[in-house]
Amino acid sequence: MSAQSFNQPIDQITVEELARRMAETTCRQLIDVREPEELAIANIEGFVNLPLSQFAEWSGEIQTRLDPHVETIVMCHHGMRSAQMCYWLLNQGFTQVKNVTGGIEAYATVVNPAVPHY
Repeated sequence: MSAQSFNQPIDQITVEELARRMAETTCRQLIDVREPEELAIANIEGFVNLPLSQFAEWSGEIQTRLDPHVETIVMCHHGMRSAQMCYWLLNQGFTQVKNVTGGIEAYATVVNPAVPHY
């Protein structure tokens, strides 16, 4: 992933809001940028896995895989890698990008304790 401009703020979404939105039927895109090994430990159904380590493999087709004008929610373990992905998506013309604050770790702590911690 190339260097991005991190000066502009990105929209954040709490894990509680994520859980509410996932319960709705509204059209949105859910991306998890963690590694497959991490997903094997803990994951949330409905998220598409686009690992940052495999950026070169999927980045060229991002415009055909995802709709840049649909709300896109990005998650990782704690919220740092997903923030990086959010900046990149914004630079690719995505208009409704949100970072999950605290990542799956916060989700497991606050929303669903059945999701394993690691």
